[in-house]
Amino acid sequence: MTMADECDVGKIVTAFLLNTCRLAPRQGQCDIQAATYCGSISTEHPLDDEEAELIPLITGSIGEFYIEPMLPLAGDIDLMFHVSSELTIPRGHPAPTQLPDEFHKYVHVYEIIDSHLRGFVYLQMRYLLTQCSNDGKYNYLEYDEGHCVQNSGNLLSDGWIVHGPALLADNSDTLQLLPMDVVRCLRCLVWPPQAADWPTRHRNYGWPDSATLDRIVSNGCDVVGVAHRQCKQDKWISKLQWRLSFSRAEIVLLNSWMPVQQIVYHMLRYFVKTERLSDCADNSGAGTLSNYHIKTLMLWACELKSRSWWTENLNAVRICVELLNTLSVWLIDKRCPHYFIINCNLLDNSFNVGSVASKLISTNEKYISTWFVNNYIGQCAQLCPQNVSRLSNDVSTTKNIQNVASEIVYWRLNNLPYDSWRAVLFAERYVPEAVSQHSLTVRSCICWMNQFAKIDKRFPIYFSAVALLQVARRISRNGSTDELMDILATILGRNFNQCCSVLSIRKTERNTSELVELLLKSAVEHLTTYRQLEARDFGSIATIVTTDFEALYAYKRGDYQRCLQLSTQNIRTLLNAVLIPPTVPQFQFVQLFDGDVVSLTALMLMVNPECRDETRFTCISQTTLSLYLMTQCQLKLRHPLTSLAQTLDYIDVAQRRHPRDYTLNQLTLKLIERKVLINWSRLRSDLTY
Repeated sequence: MTMADECDVGKIVTAFLLNTCRLAPRQGQCDIQAATYCGSISTEHPLDDEEAELIPLITGSIGEFYIEPMLPLAGDIDLMFHVSSELTIPRGHPAPTQLPDEFHKYVHVYEIIDSHLRGFVYLQMRYLLTQCSNDGKYNYLEYDEGHCVQNSGNLLSDGWIVHGPALLADNSDTLQLLPMDVVRCLRCLVWPPQAADWPTRHRNYGWPDSATLDRIVSNGCDVVGVAHRQCKQDKWISKLQWRLSFSRAEIVLLNSWMPVQQIVYHMLRYFVKTERLSDCADNSGAGTLSNYHIKTLMLWACELKSRSWWTENLNAVRICVELLNTLSVWLIDKRCPHYFIINCNLLDNSFNVGSVASKLISTNEKYISTWFVNNYIGQCAQLCPQNVSRLSNDVSTTKNIQNVASEIVYWRLNNLPYDSWRAVLFAERYVPEAVSQHSLTVRSCICWMNQFAKIDKRFPIYFSAVALLQVARRISRNGSTDELMDILATILGRNFNQCCSVLSIRKTERNTSELVELLLKSAVEHLTTYRQLEARDFGSIATIVTTDFEALYAYKRGDYQRCLQLSTQNIRTLLNAVLIPPTVPQFQFVQLFDGDVVSLTALMLMVNPECRDETRFTCISQTTLSLYLMTQCQLKLRHPLTSLAQTLDYIDVAQRRHPRDYTLNQLTLKLIERKVLINWSRLRSDLTY
């Protein structure tokens, strides 16, 4: 390959990444999972105080990247959480008198004390804060200087895998979820003196700008319970040492990068991971290259390089090669300066990086260009239809590489609506399941709605419907409580008093059935609004009817004429659909279904309990639901044989259109087919006599 060819391939790789890495807003499955995990974490009750809360923060790739490449950014979901009854302050800092609303009325304050290693600290109990009821400010009780606080005792350890400071929840077997990596932290609302030089140091190229600096400093930092690798064998220090965490600052900084900077960071991470340069070759415990070293490299580059270095004659391969060469020098010199803390080295003699440095220093544009064609563009091609993936078998010439890249980009751009659609369908199944597994609280509702709103405005509406159904179920079983009324007020906001006369319900504790009915009606209204938004945005790629929940509710109320009218209209639309439209997760919407479908589901699970783990087994499509409702209404309204004959034809078409492993769909269709045939026989018998 000539120098010109090398340059051309580098430009092809650059253009490919620029054209396939989508920019925010996006609604991927990872984002939905992370948002749902946040609400789930916030339902846990730490310590002995049930009023204390866990406050989550999405970190890692999902929090830091706003691009969405074809190949995944994240291997897991990273969450940090702090407890609302705990806080840290720098040593010598006065006791705070005002705190954000998320903090508890009683707060334990720990003082941060430097250790002998930069960036690692100890914590000592310093104050107990007590909030005044009249003005919301805090008084404090000062403790005598005591023992250091241990870094163990993660509050979510039951049933989790402990991995360093993190807890791992492996969800890979259900709904194709990524595992969750949860780290407990303690908040520090003050920018730490250990990083005092960072906001004020001289910057030649104005990055980060003053507004970003102010925002980061005002966010403070966190303290994470983990000891330095050199201290992990020490019996006492390993239990007492904590690390300063700047994850909040990193999220802000990485989201301020130009798209090319985020793409280069993604390229570096993908290269290092795929080449296994961050794996430890033995069990010696020696430090190895990690994503954090790559992030640190990028942060320094963004600050020390001019904007033109990144954008003029843009070639992402060239940029990657220069940064990898810089990293190799760092590794050889055992020098990786912490981005925030001066005189803090992230590499030392314990790092086993000799072979990695040798490999990095030998990289050049030809090698990296070829590597990305074979290992990145080639992998992307495998995600495309066969006619595209077959092209990637021959990348021997620049022209062939360009053809493959162009075909993938074309497919990627045209597939965007379908990717978004799949993410929405994932949310429809995953959100109800996740909410049903955790207790709704006011804080979890706020957390869920805020997180979902960041992804897509449809999702808070859908979540509200799911939450209303769950509250209705709890009220129907145990009656209304002040806690449930507070949850309803949170979900419904200004519409709360319009939906139910909350004051009379609280005072007299009457009309539970009336309240449940109002909640069901409100849930259906939310679901109908959600369907309308869904049809507006995705009606060009799938046939979506918007009145399926309205018809279901009409049937439940006994309004069979209205239900029949809506269901008949829907089935005439749906039987001609190119794609099978959305499914209704029967488990979570059980209150809207009649006894036949509920019993059928229960029998299916008794015969094969494993069906619960696969959503395709337990969901009912809009087509099946509409046919079920139409058939039931025809039977209840005693429709003639001609109507039932047409219904049997519809059922036959639906049975052939639904895959065989859509178990509940097939069983429901079989059920109504049998009902029609039994009624058919009865009517024919009556005509004979």
